[in-house]
Amino acid sequence: MTALSSSAVPARFMPAVAASVVSRDLIDQLRALEDMKSAIAGLQAKIAVAFDLAQRQAQAEMDVPSAEQGQGVGAQIALARRESPNKGSRLLGLAKALVSEMPRTMAALETGHLNEWRATLLVKETACLSVEDRVAVDEELAPDTGTFDGAGDKTIIAAARAAAYRRDPRSVTQRAAHAASERHVSLRPAPDTMTILTALLPVAQGVAAYAALTRHADSARSGGDTRTRGQVMADTLTERLTGTPGGISGVDVQLVMTDRTLFQGDSEPARLQGYGIVPAGWARTLIAGGSNQPIEESGNRERDGEPRTEYQAGSGGQTGATGRARIGGQAGASEQESKEDKEFKVLLRRLYTAPASGELLAMDSKARTFPRGMRRFIETRDDTCRTPYCDAPIRHIDHVVPWHQGGATSLSNGAGLCEACNHTKENPGWNAKTIPGGRHELEVNTPTGHTYQSKAPPLPGHPPRSTSPSET
Repeated sequence: MTALSSSAVPARFMPAVAASVVSRDLIDQLRALEDMKSAIAGLQAKIAVAFDLAQRQAQAEMDVPSAEQGQGVGAQIALARRESPNKGSRLLGLAKALVSEMPRTMAALETGHLNEWRATLLVKETACLSVEDRVAVDEELAPDTGTFDGAGDKTIIAAARAAAYRRDPRSVTQRAAHAASERHVSLRPAPDTMTILTALLPVAQGVAAYAALTRHADSARSGGDTRTRGQVMADTLTERLTGTPGGISGVDVQLVMTDRTLFQGDSEPARLQGYGIVPAGWARTLIAGGSNQPIEESGNRERDGEPRTEYQAGSGGQTGATGRARIGGQAGASEQESKEDKEFKVLLRRLYTAPASGELLAMDSKARTFPRGMRRFIETRDDTCRTPYCDAPIRHIDHVVPWHQGGATSLSNGAGLCEACNHTKENPGWNAKTIPGGRHELEVNTPTGHTYQSKAPPLPGHPPRSTSPSET
């Protein structure tokens, strides 16, 4: 950088010149840090591959079958990088491809020509190729020479796809055929108590579904419907999937809130299972069936200390209430009610929490499998997978200390896990235990001797103290 002489610059321009120099320095620092991040990502990839080899060697020395060697490596990488187990497996796959099959892309990452995300795009778009063809495409694209300087994500994807198509069109076609087997539907939260329902479909089915919704919306609008086109399409999708105009039919909507929020108009937010935190007013409206009518407290509020696993919330030792909102005379209502009854039915279930910690209270079971009520209790307490940094939906209710090792079928020894994390926990060298005191806390131990902790998320009405996973 050239030094500026104060005598060569008029005084009235000095502040502007100084500001310009500072701004240029700041941009230079940002660029240097970005290059450093890319270099660090490259180093992490090499370390991940080395760790995978070390773990496989150690497992081979323990006579672990070759087909089972390497299991749990991605999960350990995820914990070390504070990522979900799913992301850890993808990071390990990325590392192997960069180190073993795409040296020029790896060099571009290390020198800052590509960041980690754009290197990931190149790896992803060549995943269907053989090792030889992938190396050839990597050589053809030559990312380390600055081929993609100034290029956006779409440009990089297009270049990689074109090179892959030219190299092995049959594999690309087979990949497209295989993609149909990966069709699925997912749900993720959106702001302001909205959700994003996503369907990954073959192109023909997706276009047909969208066209059907579009035609219905256009017809409704031409008939005088005052809703917007998008609103009609969204409402139609919900009605056709659920079979009811309201969109909820025989489905539990488990809503956790404090008694103060429900009965006294308190502003403490509630928690909707499968979504997350929702505003107090919105929760009360849902419990009231969308009528905005006040809710009157009823039933016995005597605190006899008897835990009830059917209840859904509580605060500070007080009785809590949950609306398990349903529409329809058959769901959430007595068998004597008419099947034609379409009123919004609400079943309130109460449970008790410890005044200081907010820990849910309940009785143990001697059964090997978790009873239905206990499963619901654990799902409500844990909300998502309890593995540190994993927020996948709960699929399994797992014994923290395995049942065959003497672990009890109890709330304290139960944890909600996703399917992948439950399988990972069964690999050699993995174990877990609960840490007594306060809100339910797990300690996960990995084969390398590292430990990670996570606490159950705080229930409405309790401050989120010490909820972040920690590690040693």
